[in-house]
Amino acid sequence: MTQPQITLYCLPFAGGNSYSYRIFKKHLPEFINLKPIELPGRGKRIKEPLLTNLDLMTEDVLRTLQDDGLTQPYAIFGHSMGAYLGYLVTQRLTQANLPLPLHLIVSGHHAPSVPTTEFKYQLSKSQFVAKLRELEGCPPEILEHAELIDFFEPLLRADFQAVETWSYRPQSPLTLPLTVLRGIQDHEANYTEVLAWQRECVQPLVLKEFPGGHFFIFEQVQEVCQLISQILTTNGLKV
Repeated sequence: MTQPQITLYCLPFAGGNSYSYRIFKKHLPEFINLKPIELPGRGKRIKEPLLTNLDLMTEDVLRTLQDDGLTQPYAIFGHSMGAYLGYLVTQRLTQANLPLPLHLIVSGHHAPSVPTTEFKYQLSKSQFVAKLRELEGCPPEILEHAELIDFFEPLLRADFQAVETWSYRPQSPLTLPLTVLRGIQDHEANYTEVLAWQRECVQPLVLKEFPGGHFFIFEQVQEVCQLISQILTTNGLKV
């Protein structure tokens, strides 16, 4: 049986862009068509205003998916901020009676129902950078260069503001499969807070843990991509 092509839409973490997942391409099989999503104010859309509202980001992603047609089987992967976006976009797809992803894979973030208790986007620059270092909330290559910090700080603050000011609204649980990935040393997503994703899905939650911190998806990229490949194979999905 030939494995059908599946599109994998990847949603960005705070400060991320469509290039952030390019390393995945090297580790995913040919049947997975990797399509990173670009949000306004970064990458190919650098001239567009940044968004500081998660619902507006969700609308933007939804338009991108609709413009793509959704005629081919697809899945959604989102890390950190992208985890929330993946969840919200899938809820909107469900409500609009549009073709749903075969699987939702979220990574590096506690469940939406867990309250936000810290507002990092309001910190001074020095406090903001120190907090990013402490929480491993930003790729280290950015924090090591003052010029990159100056460039990415507004983007990171906008993304943090979007996530930290978003208010959870209970929705009907998703009916599609949900897999959650977590770095064992990730301070941003402890074990109990990650398990709360079960509230958002009807099917039993699948939780996979990996060595590493918040950006374990790059520290363990081969293993993460192998898992994604296994999830999206014909044997694991009704395509």
